[in-house]
Amino acid sequence: MPITAMEQTIREIMSDIHLRRNRKIHRLMELRSEARGIQRAGSESAMSVDDGLQDDLRVIEKALRQLDADIEEKGAATL
Repeated sequence: MPITAMEQTIREIMSDIHLRRNRKIHRLMELRSEARGIQRAGSESAMSVDDGLQDDLRVIEKALRQLDADIEEKGAATL
């Protein structure tokens, strides 16, 4: 099964031996923030509901959990 661009980006971050844990978390949090911003914008426009952003957020948050990052959980109403 092919992987998405986001999954590839996350694999690269996670496997980079030159990045410390806190830098990996920082980069993943940036990706998460960007994905959430795009999702917010999509909720206010005519973008497709099935645009893949939910999947991107899911794989980003999975990687953050693997790094034992302190991520706050937000419901859909707080996007």
